[in-house]
Amino acid sequence: MFTADVCQKARLSRDKRFDGLFYVAVRSTGIYCRPICPAPPAKERNVEYFEHAHLAAQAGFRPCLRCRPDASPGSYPWLGAQTTALRAKRLIDQGHWSNGGAEALSARLGVSSSYLNQLFKKHYGIAPGQYALFSQCQFAKQLLQQTQLPVTEIAFASGFNSVRRFNDAFKKLMQLTPSAIRTKAQLDAGSISLFLSFRPPYDWQAMQAFLNKRLVAPMEWITAESYGRAFTYKGAKGEFTAHYQDKKQGFRVEISLDNWHCLQGVVANIRRVLDLDADTQVINSQLQSAVGEQFALTPGLRLPGMWDPFEAGIRAVLGQQVSVGAARTLTTTLVKEVGEQGRYFPTAQQMAVSELAFFKMPGRRREALRDLSAYVAEHGNADLDAWLAIKGIGPWTVNYAKMRGSSDPDIYLGGDLGVQKALAGFSGIDIERAAPFRSYLTFQLWQQL
Repeated sequence: MFTADVCQKARLSRDKRFDGLFYVAVRSTGIYCRPICPAPPAKERNVEYFEHAHLAAQAGFRPCLRCRPDASPGSYPWLGAQTTALRAKRLIDQGHWSNGGAEALSARLGVSSSYLNQLFKKHYGIAPGQYALFSQCQFAKQLLQQTQLPVTEIAFASGFNSVRRFNDAFKKLMQLTPSAIRTKAQLDAGSISLFLSFRPPYDWQAMQAFLNKRLVAPMEWITAESYGRAFTYKGAKGEFTAHYQDKKQGFRVEISLDNWHCLQGVVANIRRVLDLDADTQVINSQLQSAVGEQFALTPGLRLPGMWDPFEAGIRAVLGQQVSVGAARTLTTTLVKEVGEQGRYFPTAQQMAVSELAFFKMPGRRREALRDLSAYVAEHGNADLDAWLAIKGIGPWTVNYAKMRGSSDPDIYLGGDLGVQKALAGFSGIDIERAAPFRSYLTFQLWQQL
């Protein structure tokens, strides 16, 4: 947390670099804001600063309806640090708390619920159950303000089991009723539009070029200012199109979904795929100490994600020993032949029972695709390192799946030919010093090509 003096200077100057890094609560109004809020600044004696929005809410402050602190980029203090607390927070943000609460979450993380509670309080100053409730209400508030979904649908989409429970929790935490937040009364038309912000800079040109080169139509589509795809998520089917809006520092995202109960997880995954929560200034500062002055780092470079680790793993196998263009052709054929409606990426179950006879490739690689699919169909994506026991699956494939399918920020693809080619032009780069952002170093080296 910054000193009060730094926070004061940042809020009075409305410095955008501090957006999402702390929150300003005003005792005289009972409201908390982003440091860039356009409202006239309060007197310092009436102000209190919080590192996280949920701490301001816990202290009894309600969110500002003008600057919408729920829309600011997430705080960065733990991004890249592979801690149990961070993994728990990400899973809660993705809606996993509603699937069994503390016991289920602790079991997934391999720790006891009491230890998870200890860790969470240490790093975030609040119990995981309290944070889950805050996360659910914040997501509901965003849906109330930005979509036309009925309140009942919003309650379930936010992870609540009943409308009554939703109304009670929302009123207690936000100090406002859902109806007081609601700005549109129309019924849902089958799709919604949300604004998802990021902390600038964001190199959309690099992201767009990378995705475009690997685009698999008709599963994916892209324009100069947008990217979209069809997806499946926990049995639901949908699609999204994200429109880049540089001046607004975010994406306007249109989402259609056949089961709104999955919406919180879908939105979290879209944020991950587009890498919206990264603080690239902090990342590049760390990377610069590793590369020195040998080359200029690209500002705002992000990690282009894939929808899930399984898709990333399959596409990595298809890309072994062939060009990017050839790998794209193979993936397009796979989606057409095995994917539902010829536009959804095949599930592990669908691929495990397919002979994949349409592929003109060595039989061993075809077997590796089927063996990987069978493993994921039975065990899921919880332990990607276990893939190494599958014949034909090596460290590069696993690491690529971690980097793009799970958005692990600290994967260095040292065995990649592109990385090796880029490194040949430089000397003395300290790879270890780039931790915990070696995935970003990998992409920075690719940019040098």
